Amino acid sequence: MIAVAALAIASCSEKKFHVEGSISNAKDSLLLLENVGIEEITVVDSVRLDESGTFSFSGDAQEAPEFYRLRIAGQIINVSIDSTETVTVKAQYPQMATEYEVSGSDNCQKIKELALKQIDLRQRAIAINDNEELTVQATNDSIMGLIRTYKDDIKKNYIYAEPGKSYAYFALFQTLGDMLLFNPRTDREDIKAFAAVATSWDANYPNSARGANLHNIAIEGMNNIRINDAARAQSIDASKVTTAGIIDITLPDNKGKQRSLSELKGIVVLLDFHVFAAEQSPARILQLREIYNKYHAQGFEVYQVSIDPDEHFWKQQTAALPWISVREAQGLQSPILTTYNVQGIPEYFLIDRGNNIVGRAATIKDLEQAIKNLL
Repeated sequence: MIAVAALAIASCSEKKFHVEGSISNAKDSLLLLENVGIEEITVVDSVRLDESGTFSFSGDAQEAPEFYRLRIAGQIINVSIDSTETVTVKAQYPQMATEYEVSGSDNCQKIKELALKQIDLRQRAIAINDNEELTVQATNDSIMGLIRTYKDDIKKNYIYAEPGKSYAYFALFQTLGDMLLFNPRTDREDIKAFAAVATSWDANYPNSARGANLHNIAIEGMNNIRINDAARAQSIDASKVTTAGIIDITLPDNKGKQRSLSELKGIVVLLDFHVFAAEQSPARILQLREIYNKYHAQGFEVYQVSIDPDEHFWKQQTAALPWISVREAQGLQSPILTTYNVQGIPEYFLIDRGNNIVGRAATIKDLEQAIKNLL
């Protein structure tokens, strides 16, 4: 009897958090509670909803705030859990991602605000992208302006307002498509935001894995800034090179295969030097995709050389790109940059069907027209 009583007392003293509530119009749907970890998302628990749609999940309390999400198919509600709190969610399927109520947590209320803002941003970006009256450049400029305004709002009202809160952490990792809105690799202001949250988490939650991760991201970003500053400090006169033929380049692509520039003889090639961690990278990739989709079938190819220091990051960024993506592991110290007289990045060269360089960024006024002329 004493042993049973002791077990009961121990059970009652266990610290638990609870996520409960109801989701209407979701009978027979599988509701998942998933932990959104630093490296991966894992299923914690699940329930098959009945007519009432009620659910109740619980888990062991953590020493620092942790992030979870409720999911039915592609509909997601993000929540953060601090210690032993109980969060109550009421939603309606299939609009549960946008039409839900949450109580019991101020952080979860703020995360809802951020999620709705992110959805609105995506819809406005899509509307700009679908506007056929805009040129490719005007589309890119409009979307980047939209993103800058959004980030200013989020920094002021969510990140710097209370950097120690879990919603500030959540805000840092918002995305537009597959792109992180806050670039912690090369954007000075974004790195400051990561550092501010990291410092607050260190004070509030010493030795937490998420706080350490934020510090590592911020330090890596600062190192990248130094590398980029060193690159800009290099001064090579672009007018010194007026070569007709190419100097061959052979580098491993994102699948590990050696790819040579000379093997593309017979087609028109854009030799593009690029840094995916740069702030302007997403807009530039969108522009290249537009040109590539128009002219690839006519004999046009892109041979893109990345000098990103982070190989894993580069592979992630290039996994879905349709053209040839190679990486120079020596980065800014690469002799290829000197050989091709690259004084700044991004930089590109246009190569005709006979493997002759016919122009570079500084001498080409209209890239698309120059490609059409060679085809």
